[in-house]
Amino acid sequence: MGCVPNKESEVNIMYAVVETGAKQYRVSKGDILEVERLGLKDGKETRLEKVLFISEKKEISIGRPYIKGAAVVCEVLREKRGPKTISFKYRRRHGSSKKKIGHRQDYTVLKVKEIKV
Repeated sequence: MGCVPNKESEVNIMYAVVETGAKQYRVSKGDILEVERLGLKDGKETRLEKVLFISEKKEISIGRPYIKGAAVVCEVLREKRGPKTISFKYRRRHGSSKKKIGHRQDYTVLKVKEIKV
């Protein structure tokens, strides 16, 4: 998501906090973010409707737990796989207990088109 905005731009930018894949993301218009795989085709449009918080200029809206009627409209850019993480298990004096297990997480790359209140 890049760098942290300074105080002046933070007041004038509209941003939202959305939940997807049991994680929360702070997004604003034009942001590109990687979320856990959604299983959508490239170029499709999707709506993230679990909006927890919206800040527009100096007004804020806080959901309990979500804001009704609010959504973040995103365009699916592509799907990709993350870097391989390795889990090495070892138990001494067990010949078959050396295990090198790898995992690669699937991600969907989204571009935020707009935030609807």
